[in-house]
Amino acid sequence: MTTPLPLQGVKVLELGQLIAGPFAAKTLGDFGADVIKVEPPGGGDPLRQWRLLRNGTSVWWEVQSRNKRSVCLDLRTPEGQAAVRQLATEADVLIENFKPGTLEQWGLGWDALHALNPKLVMLRLSGYGQTGPYAHKPGFGILGEAMGGLRHLTGEPGRVPVRTGVSIGDSIAALHGVIGVLMALYHRTAHGGQGQVVDVALYESVFNLMESLLPEYDAFGTVRERAGSALPGIAPSNAYRCADGGYVLIGGNGDSIFKRLMHAIGRADLADDPDLARNDGRARRASELDQAIEAWTLQHTVDDTVRHLDAASVPAGRIYTAADIAHDPQYLAREMVLQTTARDGQPLKVPGIVPKLGATPGRLQHPAPQLGEHTQDVLQAQAWPARAPETPPMTDTATEDRLVNLEIKTGLSDDWLERLNEQVYRQQLQIERLQQEVARLTHRLEDQPGTFHSLRDELPPHY
Repeated sequence: MTTPLPLQGVKVLELGQLIAGPFAAKTLGDFGADVIKVEPPGGGDPLRQWRLLRNGTSVWWEVQSRNKRSVCLDLRTPEGQAAVRQLATEADVLIENFKPGTLEQWGLGWDALHALNPKLVMLRLSGYGQTGPYAHKPGFGILGEAMGGLRHLTGEPGRVPVRTGVSIGDSIAALHGVIGVLMALYHRTAHGGQGQVVDVALYESVFNLMESLLPEYDAFGTVRERAGSALPGIAPSNAYRCADGGYVLIGGNGDSIFKRLMHAIGRADLADDPDLARNDGRARRASELDQAIEAWTLQHTVDDTVRHLDAASVPAGRIYTAADIAHDPQYLAREMVLQTTARDGQPLKVPGIVPKLGATPGRLQHPAPQLGEHTQDVLQAQAWPARAPETPPMTDTATEDRLVNLEIKTGLSDDWLERLNEQVYRQQLQIERLQQEVARLTHRLEDQPGTFHSLRDELPPHY
């Protein structure tokens, strides 16, 4: 008998697009939550066309949307809005990352959905949060990273601030959102509480990881600056060149580790120097220590350096590429490289599931869906298994009254599904044209980075 996943039975309705909202829903889905992803008819989530495509679909999509079902709904229409309200009445969690106020314009804001389902937990991810003077502004991950303090610290001194190479701000916000959702669900279950809004701002999520950045400024007036690969105030910890042209990362900043490192590189004099026994002394002489370490690493290849320091129990490692990751025995032993079959029938390696739970680990139950693959199943039948009754069964009269009230609240009528199906059919005819247009815009963005600002308004609403 298969062990139930830890979030089995949790019903998630995802209205998000691109990165932050879908990443949060993906994380919940990896651990058993039943995720219904709502996509606009036509092109669907723009992520389907981002980065490198295989058979017309992004391989990133195969990661971000695994363990989800896809339903096509146009949220700008009464029929689409009514369908979302119906799904929300049974959902445990609703995730959205539109610009604040967008769902309210569609009659799908917190007040409306909370009235339908008081136990609903609503995760709202946005650039600046749902309140405050910047709440109305559109925000992407790069802006959250900049306002949160991260971008100012990345790069070499005196050079342009650089990005990390991935959408780290979106993913950090998504993980904060998952934490908030789990806390809200626990409160609802353990304390008999109602649902609530989990309001996550990208910049706040990044700022939450900025360690002593603010108190150092407040106490000393110090503004931390870019320092390249070093970590100012903590030494030695840096990237060091090796004889084969590669780099090795060495963290010798623990007191006992520092002594082992110095002995390993033949510098017993530094190991025994009382001024270097603690981090504050080492930080004052960080440049001297980095020079001594690199003088040694330049005599060895990366692999030889790592082997030597492993033997001395000093934290050291090479810088991994995607090729390194795909074949590394540590990744493979912990199932962090999963061999899957995508919807196109082709094999595809994807990242494994984090964190590793001892008794109820997450798993990949099904690949990312095709656009609208589950629309008919979800809308024509019951979307989710019936929730176990929390109160004694109602009489037939009470049940009938409740259904009538539900129909009034959600705005559904007898022919709502027929109208919705007609609308989906019409807009599905535009799929090929819209996908070609998205591909064209994507190529323009890749070939001419400066066109981003002029093309941004052509993308679907986000944040």
